[in-house]
Amino acid sequence: MQVHLIDGTFELFRCFFGAPRAQTSDGREVGAVRGLLRTMLAQLNQPDCTHVAVAFDRVIESFRNDLFEGYKTGAGLEVGLLEQFPIAEQAMRSLGLVVWPMVRFEADDALATGAVRYGASADRVVLCSPDKDLAQCVRGDRIVLYDRMRDRELDETGVQAKYGVPPGSIPDWLALVGDPADGIPGIPRWGTKSSATLLCRYHHIEDIPDDPAEWDVKVRGAAALAEQLRVHRGEAELYRTLATLCVDVPLPQTLEQLAWRGADRELLSDLCARIEYERFLERVPRFSTAS
Repeated sequence: MQVHLIDGTFELFRCFFGAPRAQTSDGREVGAVRGLLRTMLAQLNQPDCTHVAVAFDRVIESFRNDLFEGYKTGAGLEVGLLEQFPIAEQAMRSLGLVVWPMVRFEADDALATGAVRYGASADRVVLCSPDKDLAQCVRGDRIVLYDRMRDRELDETGVQAKYGVPPGSIPDWLALVGDPADGIPGIPRWGTKSSATLLCRYHHIEDIPDDPAEWDVKVRGAAALAEQLRVHRGEAELYRTLATLCVDVPLPQTLEQLAWRGADRELLSDLCARIEYERFLERVPRFSTAS
């Protein structure tokens, strides 16, 4: 049994910027939701897609904004995108999918929690997202990261090859190199190569010696790197906290409750009428017996 845990926020963003825009007769933008319905149905049509949950950021801000003023916010996002988030959640529920709407936590936290919880009993967990934060959740080839857009899967060996560090060091790596998408600035002078080299040897920021003479790996500009880390250790530890995903989000569903049994005909019919996309109903291969 495989469990597919899907980053709904990313999928909605992708559809908003990649799918054709569409408006209802009263002027509401619904193109992203229509695109989301199509792409999720394509995922459900895959024979190994039997147990599914979709996580959304109901608001962009999270508890991390309380920890760091520069962390990402929803400022500057187009209204036409933000207004489709509630409809997107409803659309996924109408397809018969479990939806995890996050407020205090982020969608990635829900996916990380699901990976830990369901990874204990499922044969495989597939985290459907290109977000490098989630690489920290990868375990062997049983919990993997899958970029649906590029049809590219990363197991633990793939994470090491792509980022230069094992999954357990991904939060430290992001803290050092930064993550502009999340508003994490990183530490001055620390690039991807130097960070990977040192983390491969020491694994975590606190284990990197202050004195570069004690480093038993060669890194270009070691003295300057060591000085910047010495000065900014406090920030580096904070950034790692920001980059570390929570695995204790209160998700109520059992593994069996993630089983996809078909779309809810009544809910989907109402949803499609509201977004004026009735022809989508003809594409749905299965409806739940309850509907």
